[in-house]
Amino acid sequence: MLIKALEDGVTIIGMTRGRETRFHHTEKLDCGEVMLAQFTSLTSAIKVRGKAEIYCKFGRVVSGRDTCRRQE
Repeated sequence: MLIKALEDGVTIIGMTRGRETRFHHTEKLDCGEVMLAQFTSLTSAIKVRGKAEIYCKFGRVVSGRDTCRRQE
């Protein structure tokens, strides 16, 4: 998967697989930076915090607070 930061300070967190889910790797990206990530025998999930474009075989998703609808 490819992650492109659309703002400074986007955090990417790799999470382990096994009986307990734990964080095992963290990266910070600034606006315009790109990271290529993959799932491995150690990585079962990847969490993205901040505004970013995420590309994978399923398509493109934009993350970030302004993409969420708030219920009033």
